[in-house]
Formats: sequence, C-alpha cells, structure tokens
Amino acid sequence: MGMPELVVAAVLEQGRSNSEVARDYGVSRRWVITLVQRFEAEGPVGLQARSRRPRRSPTRIPDQLADEIIGIRKDLDHGGHEAGPATIAYHLERRHGHSPAPSTIWRVLAQRGFVVPEPHKRPKSSYVRFEAAQPNERWQSDLTHWSLADGTDIEICNWIDDHSRLCLASTARTVFNAGDIDALFCRTATTWANPASVLSDNGAVYTGRYRSNGRVSLEITLHHRGIAFVHSRPYHPQTCGKVERFHQTEKNWLAHQPPAATIAELQAQLDTFRRYYNDVRPHRALGRRTPRSAYDARPKATPRGQPLNDAHYRVRHDTIDAFGKLTIRYRSRLHHIGIGRRHAGTKVLILVRDLHVRITTTNGEPIRELTLDSTRDYQPQPKT
Repeated sequence: MGMPELVVAAVLEQGRSNSEVARDYGVSRRWVITLVQRFEAEGPVGLQARSRRPRRSPTRIPDQLADEIIGIRKDLDHGGHEAGPATIAYHLERRHGHSPAPSTIWRVLAQRGFVVPEPHKRPKSSYVRFEAAQPNERWQSDLTHWSLADGTDIEICNWIDDHSRLCLASTARTVFNAGDIDALFCRTATTWANPASVLSDNGAVYTGRYRSNGRVSLEITLHHRGIAFVHSRPYHPQTCGKVERFHQTEKNWLAHQPPAATIAELQAQLDTFRRYYNDVRPHRALGRRTPRSAYDARPKATPRGQPLNDAHYRVRHDTIDAFGKLTIRYRSRLHHIGIGRRHAGTKVLILVRDLHVRITTTNGEPIRELTLDSTRDYQPQPKT
C-alpha cells in the first residue's frame, strides 16, 4: 500500500483528522484533503500519480513558428552564414515585426537537435576589448589563404573598419607584394576616404622594419598622408583580432560555395559575400546592426598626423638613446640632435632633405623639426 492509500485509510477508516494525519505522515494538510476528495469522487483511480504538466502554456510558441525557426536555421547553415538564436531573431523581426526571445529560439533549436553542447568557454569578463569610437578611426588589414578547385594556393587581402566591422575591401591574388598592398589601400581610401590610422601585423608586405630597416610602399604612403601606422606585437595575432575573426567568417561562407576554378570566379564570390556581410548580415558585436548601418551612423575620423608632401626625403629608422639624443651624418660629419630624456628609448623616423630634418614617432606623431647647423656638432633643443 502506497502513501496515498495509507493517508486516505487513516482519515476515512480510522476517523482521524486531516491535521493529525498530515503531522504523523509528514505531508501537507492540503495534500491530505486533496487525496480524500479524489478518492471520494473517483475511487482508487483518483489516488494514482498525475502529470504535473500545466494544462496550458501561454508562452509556448506555435508549432508553425517553431518550424519557421528551423527553416531559417537550415537556410543560414546551408549558405554558410552565422545561424545563432540572435541572428534568427533578427530575421524574424524583419519578417514579422516581432520575434521570440533568443532564449526561446535556443530552446526550440535544442529540442530539435540543432544545438551541440560545448565545453565551458573563457568568461567574457576576462577579455580586454578595444573598439574604435568612430568609423575610419582605425582600419585593420591582413592576408589569408584559400585554394582554387585545382588546389592552387591564393592569397586574400582583407581590409575592415575597426569600429563598424565594415569590410572595406576583399581582394584575391596569386601572391601579394608590398606594391600590391599599397595599391589596394589607395583604391580603398579613394572609396572610403583616408583613415586616421592603420593596424596590421609585421608581414614583409606591411613593414620593412625587421628586414631592411627601411620602409615598404604602404608605410611611405601612410606617412605621406599623415596616417598613423600601428603594428601588432610579433606572434600575437589577437591584436588584429577583428580582421582575424573576419577571415573565419569569410572562409566558412566560401566553404559552402562551389569551388572557384579561377581567381576571377573567387573574386566574384568574395564580392558577393562582402555585399551580404556589409548590408544584410546582422553583427553580434554591433547590437545586431549591419556593418554598413554602424559605419553610416557616426561622423568619420580623419588623419591627425602632419602630411609629408615632399617625396624626396631620406628616411631612416632609429631609437632615441638613454641621454635623449639622436645622431645624423651630413657630408661625412656626425651631428648629435637633442630630443630630451623624456623620449629615451622611443623608436622614431628621421626624414632628411638637405639640412632640413624632421623627426616623428613610427605612428607619425611629430617630435622635432629643425634646420641642421652644419658648423656645430650638437644641435641643442630650442629654448621655450
């Protein structure tokens, strides 16, 4: 005999009160009353366990909407696009003007077997995240690789805006050299205007600092336009994380397309993806706005450095010594230039044209400009 039968027998056969039975059997008085009422109305059948499922669920979405959610998920997956609950909610909002919460969509996906359990990830609070405050405040660029249908390796150069994630350019070539990168930047800047700064890794097409102690074409162009050029720390791709993440999104989409047989076909695919990515695809980091809408929403930053309009400067990389000085040779004679101890250890560019000397940081910020006095060994700092 189970607990319900014991409780009912104690009340109806032994004549004990509901409160006394509830106390002796360690159950609630309300439950005792309910069991007695069920037994009197239905007999022994009324004491059988009943489902606790609610008779109705006002928040449950219709099966038709659940099927639509699954349909959107399949379409996005088939196209190689991001297909999380928030993206599906965005598309439902555009179709109907309203959408269930992403958590509700997640439950539908889980019930239909579309959610794969993942191990716990590093908490977002542990990341130090940077985002430019304005469009064109910083552009990021990097190279990645893709293969044609016959296995030929192709390089893809991507340029994105740090603030809006807008894909400014995505171009395929067999191999990019420094001149190709510079030409692509100039075409991109013609369309989107000059940025305030550019961020890249230390690849040979982006900087000559670690190989020839000189400058590549892009560095010359940026410094002539007053655009700051920042490079990531060697072997630390996280600094260029936005363009690295863009590579993944782009390659995931390409993997769902027919393999391109030629560079022209691959470029056509890249152009199609760039239009979709910029104007259609909602971006999670942008509050589910498109990159284009985020780019158009704020005024654009402009270069803050001093443009170098004379192309006949002799350029040299150097580091200010511990005493705050630099050295420069003019007509076989060595001259010392005072900069100041506060700049000790700073990496600089020295631009020389005859006796005119201009010294800037590697980001294009001016430090000192002077006319060299060839009769003196030491060029003191100007008195303020």
